Amino acid sequence: VQLQASGGGLVQAGGSLRISCTASGGSFSTYTMSWFRQAPGKAREFVATIGWDGGNTYYGDSVKGRFTLSRDNVKATVYLQMNALRPEDTGDYYCASSSKVYYVGTNVYTGTSWYDYWGLGTLVTVSS
Repeated sequence: VQLQASGGGLVQAGGSLRISCTASGGSFSTYTMSWFRQAPGKAREFVATIGWDGGNTYYGDSVKGRFTLSRDNVKATVYLQMNALRPEDTGDYYCASSSKVYYVGTNVYTGTSWYDYWGLGTLVTVSS
């Protein structure tokens, strides 16, 4: 499985941006897909996850109410719509896939080790 992230760029605080991640190979429609981000000098942080059927979306506390994750299984792509961006949202954004099953109510999907494949990052820079 190869994951290709795109759509990063420079945006002013308060603005919006949509980034995408397209998969090739594997069985995309069966995977849980997630986004993580990493700011310089900081650990990789969970952003959002979406279940194989587009249901069960969960978000990190810092992005709740501002970011929306969706997927198109026909196009093998997930989309992260980011609104009301803040300078602290700056970082490299990475998509990841997992074929594992999780039970609703657990938060295993927030850990990087739960994932099978990672894409290269796409840089999002939010200016103040």
